[in-house]
Formats: sequence, C-alpha cells, structure tokens
Amino acid sequence: MTKHENITYNEDIIGTIGGTPLVRLRKVIGDAKGLILAKVEHFNPGGSVKDRIGLNIIEEAEQEGRLKPGGTIVESTSGNTGLGLALVAAVKGYKCVFTLPDKMSIEKIRLLRAFGAEVIITPTAVPHESPESYTEVAKKIVRETPNSILANQYYNPRNPESHYLSTGPEIWEQTGGQITHFVCGVGTGGTISGTGKYLKEKNRRIKIIGVDPKGSALKEYYYTRKITPILKTYKVEGIGQDYVPGTLHFEHVDEVVEADDRESFLMARRLTREEGILSGGSAGTAVSGLLKIADRFTDDDVVVVLLPDSGERYLSKIFDDDWMRENGFLMPERISARYVFDSKRKKPDSMIAIDQATTVRKALELMREHDISQLPVLKDGASAGSVHDHELMTKAMEDASLIDAPVESVMSPGFPSVEVDAPIEEVIKLMKSKKNAAVLLVKEGRLSGLLTRYDVIEFMGK
Repeated sequence: MTKHENITYNEDIIGTIGGTPLVRLRKVIGDAKGLILAKVEHFNPGGSVKDRIGLNIIEEAEQEGRLKPGGTIVESTSGNTGLGLALVAAVKGYKCVFTLPDKMSIEKIRLLRAFGAEVIITPTAVPHESPESYTEVAKKIVRETPNSILANQYYNPRNPESHYLSTGPEIWEQTGGQITHFVCGVGTGGTISGTGKYLKEKNRRIKIIGVDPKGSALKEYYYTRKITPILKTYKVEGIGQDYVPGTLHFEHVDEVVEADDRESFLMARRLTREEGILSGGSAGTAVSGLLKIADRFTDDDVVVVLLPDSGERYLSKIFDDDWMRENGFLMPERISARYVFDSKRKKPDSMIAIDQATTVRKALELMREHDISQLPVLKDGASAGSVHDHELMTKAMEDASLIDAPVESVMSPGFPSVEVDAPIEEVIKLMKSKKNAAVLLVKEGRLSGLLTRYDVIEFMGK
C-alpha cells in the first residue's frame, strides 16, 4: 500500500466541473403542483453553468491546434463565460482578454481580474453589429493579437454540445428519466439547445420552456421569425439578445415565455431568503417564467428549472436595497415623497437653491449647469419664492437691464412644501395645480430637497 492510497481527490479544479445538484423548491412556487426542482449551477467551481462550455471550448481549440502554449483566449461575455474560460486558462497557463457590456456588475469584473484576465468595458446600448459592441471589440482584439483565439460562445457549436454531453445527461439521470418539463433562460441558447436536444432524444414528450427577459428580441423571433429593434434596455444580465445567436436552436424548444427585470430581481431575492439559494437575476427570470406556466402542472410532473449562477456576483445590484430602490424595483407598500426623491436618476448631493439676492444671470447659469428648469428662492433658509427659466428669459428679453437684477424683483410665489415622509398622493394633489411645478421636501424643520412634476412622472413610468 502506497502512502497516498485511499485518498479521493481531483488532479486540478477542472475535474470538479459538472455534477451540480437538484434542489426542491417549496416556498417560492406557491401552490404549483408537481415536483419542482432547481438545477443549482453555482456549485460549479467558477460559480456558474458557463464552466461547462469554457472547458469544452478550450480543449477543442487545443486539439485542433488553434490554441498553442502561451496563447491568449479572447471572448465577449456577460461575465460568467469569461470566468469559466479564465478558470481553465489559469490551470493550463493561457492569457485571457474579455469584453463586457457596461451594465455588468462590478463583482463580475473584479472576479475576472482576480483570475488574471484583462477586462475591457464597452457600451450596452449599441446595436450588436456596432464597432463599439462587446462582440465586435472582441473580434478586433483577436485580429490584432498574435497567437490568440476567439472563444466565440455565440456561434461555437461546442457551446450547445457541452450541455448535450453533460447538463442533459445529468438531469436525465438525476430525475430517473421522469422529468416532464425543463425551464431555462435564453442567452446564447447553448444551455437550452444542448440540454433540450438530449432530453428530447430521450423522451419527445418532455416540454422545453425558454424564458426571455422583457426587452429582448428572442421571444418575438421564436413566434414570428422576425427581429425588431429592442426598445428598452433591460438590466438582467447574461440572457436575452437583439439578434439570434448561431448556438440557439429553437427546434428543440416548445415555448418561450417572458419575465421583466422587476419580477426577476424580486424572485432572485426570494430564492435567497425563502429557499436559501443565493442565485443571480437570470435565475429569478427562469423561476418567474416557470410560474407563468405553473397552472398546467399536475401532481405527476417533474419540473427542472436551471439556476445559472451565484448571487454573490450581484451584491452591489440585486441584493443592494438602495440600487433596487433607485431603479424602481423595490417598492414599499406605502410610497412616500422621500422614496420617490431617493429613486431619482440624477440626484444632487444637496438641494440646489438660490438666495433672493442672486442675479437673474446667475440663476440662469445655475439652471443650465444642472439641467433644471426651476429653482427655489430662499431667505434665511426658508422658502421665499421661485424662478423658472422660461419666465426669466422672457422678462430678460423684454428688459435687458433685468439680467443683472436680483431675482427677488422677478420671482414667482414659492413652491408648496410637504414632510419628506408624506405619502406621494399628497405631492400629486399639490401638483395638480398649474402653478405648482414642484414641491419642496421638509425634513426635521429644514428644506432638504425638491420634487418636480417630471420626477413624479418618471417614477410612475418605471
């Protein structure tokens, strides 16, 4: 007997990819019938389902001779594929350069850099074919970098193949072949296509359900075979597209449903707090989509929903109450003036106001600087009046001497005020009067902020 006999271990971290568990969901599914199981992919060493394709893509490039020792792996990624590639690259000794859209969480960026990858941030709100898009920037880097490859997850057949060879067989074996429904978010399409193909080959009656974030074009394409421009940028990461990736094979999909950002993020938080499963926003999308078809399930059904990654990489977003409130996703039962003010996209560090001795010229400059159309006028810290850009400009054009006059000579009546914790209905009631374009907020007897009609309308439109 040698010294190291009877010790079970992997030769490297790569050996731990796959074999993720199924966990029963009980609380977040309400009264849905059947056995609802989550395939929890953050048990992979890189924390996501994308570890599966990272290994397969790199090994295929090695076998074909396209990736040589000391080479560089380049990819456009929402973060998780990059981490899957970076993990394998670290073991095998390759360099990595990744391009990410600017909506991705800071945790993902830091994780990629922790593995030694170079990260390049690109704009989110540009067309797929734009030279500034993360996919096109990645292609440019490969053209300019000797001994490099593009992982090309959106068109590389090894993407869906990875799930055909691993995810599908695992689910089939774990459910004893009893699975009736597979629910999965749609991004590159690799997971749902590869897994769906395998499961359909085992049993054609298994339903494969894709979930698309609202704002993406994939659901519409599935039903119409047409792509229309995305009208609204969504914040959920890693799924959805404005084009159809080459790795997405809808022939293996039976239906596509939709879930919006708010549904996705609130469900991700519920998965954590009610089921103890710390998952990301796309997991929330998948479970929200599952609930939209749950009324069809019977007691005999076995439903598997794939949760792609860990919520640890979204602590600064989904699991941050301030970020959720600012983006209109975390709504209290009673909406106060303070809540609407805190949700403003552009919020100054302190209230912008002027003294009654301020000149008309200075008031106009201040409004131009801060891109606002009205200002409260104060005297000894209390409201004394208000000024509006169009009124000031009109009066200054009628009498040029007024441009350097104090605003007290031309100001309008002051804005009404409410306590910061007053219900928003009180603010709306005041704003129904044409003369009240804004309302001052009072905190502990002091003026603390200003809510305009635009602020309220913007909040209501979220």
